[in-house]
Amino acid sequence: MQRTAVGAWRAMPSSVRSIADILDAHQGDATRLVQILLEVQRESGNWLPARALTEVARGLGLPRAKVEGVAGFYAFLHLAPVGRFRVLVSDNITDQFAGSRELSGELCRRLGVQRGHVRSDGRVSVDFTSCTGLCDQAPAILVNGLAVPGVVGDRLDAVVRLIEANTPVEAWPEGLRHVDEGVRQEGPVLRATMDPGAALQTMLHRSPADVLRVLTESKLRGRGGAGFPVATKWNTCREAPGDSVVVCNADEGEPGTFKDRVLLARRADLVLEGMTIAARFTGATAGFIYLRGEYAFLAPHLRDVISRRRAAKLLGTSIASERGFDFDVEVHLGAGAYVCGEETALLESLEGRRGVPRHRPPFPVTHGYLGRPTIVNNVETYADAAVVFAGGLDAWRAMGTEQSSGSKLLSVAGDVDRPGIYELPWGTTLRDVLSLAGARAPKAVQVSGPSGELVGPKEFDRRLAFEDLPCAGAIAVFGEARDLLDVVVNYARFFAHESCGFCTPCRVGTHVAVRSLGKLRVGRGSQTELQELATLTRLLRDTSHCGLGSTAPNAWRHYLDKFGLDATRRLSATFRPAFDVDASLQGARESRGGES
Repeated sequence: MQRTAVGAWRAMPSSVRSIADILDAHQGDATRLVQILLEVQRESGNWLPARALTEVARGLGLPRAKVEGVAGFYAFLHLAPVGRFRVLVSDNITDQFAGSRELSGELCRRLGVQRGHVRSDGRVSVDFTSCTGLCDQAPAILVNGLAVPGVVGDRLDAVVRLIEANTPVEAWPEGLRHVDEGVRQEGPVLRATMDPGAALQTMLHRSPADVLRVLTESKLRGRGGAGFPVATKWNTCREAPGDSVVVCNADEGEPGTFKDRVLLARRADLVLEGMTIAARFTGATAGFIYLRGEYAFLAPHLRDVISRRRAAKLLGTSIASERGFDFDVEVHLGAGAYVCGEETALLESLEGRRGVPRHRPPFPVTHGYLGRPTIVNNVETYADAAVVFAGGLDAWRAMGTEQSSGSKLLSVAGDVDRPGIYELPWGTTLRDVLSLAGARAPKAVQVSGPSGELVGPKEFDRRLAFEDLPCAGAIAVFGEARDLLDVVVNYARFFAHESCGFCTPCRVGTHVAVRSLGKLRVGRGSQTELQELATLTRLLRDTSHCGLGSTAPNAWRHYLDKFGLDATRRLSATFRPAFDVDASLQGARESRGGES
């Protein structure tokens, strides 16, 4: 595959690449270890034999144990053989409700393989993955990293036929591989028609103080979930000593979120424009797009856009004919680790290590990639920054609320007639979103994915805004027929599966939560389970190493708080007489310090 990257990378047919070729193409740089392992795996038949790990370690001058440790961390790197066709079915709860479990069973039956195993001839294996980022087109699968949405009927027949014919995935019909953008409502970002470079031109001759003023007055905040002011982050990075770096966090791993997939497919120029504006302001010369492994199908498109911008002098050296304005961008593929959505875990992965979050402080803005000052912002944030400079400050601030300016992209999925992407002004009520998407008798909505907030009908008039109901982008709708404990158990299993394992509270606590919730789900729960969940809420929130562990209890604590009667009905009759459910639920609420 042609690679477009920072540095003198070589292009060579994958069919003739040896491990030495791959190491040479990456200039023997150990910080590229994850990329190297992905490419070696592709050449080695979808897994990493011991001899390959040894050769990689020797070539990079690393201990073999370190190379194997990195490979063992990521879900998409395999230390044991998998099928030459590696089929992964999304196990996100909205995909389950769309039939993903049935799809998995049907694939296994028709391909003659047991889930989690390799067929005797080595051709195919079928398993689950947490989320493919195709919730609007479920049930969806990945085949050797290639996305195939809507695998039902004739499309299912085609997948089975192509695998049995041993047809390489790159040769599968384009119609089968086509991923719809699914845009239902556009706003200033999705509707942007500016020419490449237009936003950059508006700020090229502004002073740094004026650029900072625009960012500050725009009140632009990060769109990845934390909502940190962009002006503060960029200026802190600018003022830190050292050569700065601009990183785009495209590791959109939160189940139910797929907005960045659409932005990268439709508005890649806008995202790169925002990154280039950040580079101009901070003086950065190096940039990275950290692309989640499930979106590998977007990598060729992104590299094409990068190449086109280089040719137009919008990336590379002397950008826009400005001597000394040098900035280039490389696409770095993730390898299946949700925790790498956390900015310091992402940087660890970018440097070729396991994606274990760092201790903070220091923060990335002063000590980030390779110890250099680093901006890490979400895909949508960079696109928004470009719109602010191209479309004007007044137009941007005319949308939204006092604390939440501009628009927000929402990924809406679940029990709705019109799943897809909606770009709406901040301050829009959740009820209006449900109406636009054609929600079917909603019982509950999960806002911002498993780490967000579960809300019921009494809260549907809340506004999506940082000051009311913050939303990183995911809106998952569950109708009256759905069992909310199915939802909560699925989310708990997700966190247990995705824990990096660094800290005991998260590594062990998430699995204990799965067990307790599972007992409630089948009617065998008791006072012990509810007390255990309350204890785990405190433990994970207060002692986890990073945000994955501290937000893991959100789904079950909101369920117990807001849908407590449903939990009461699930208790085993054997234990009810000796148990004050209301008191236990109140204890769980108090353990959160009165949070809603």
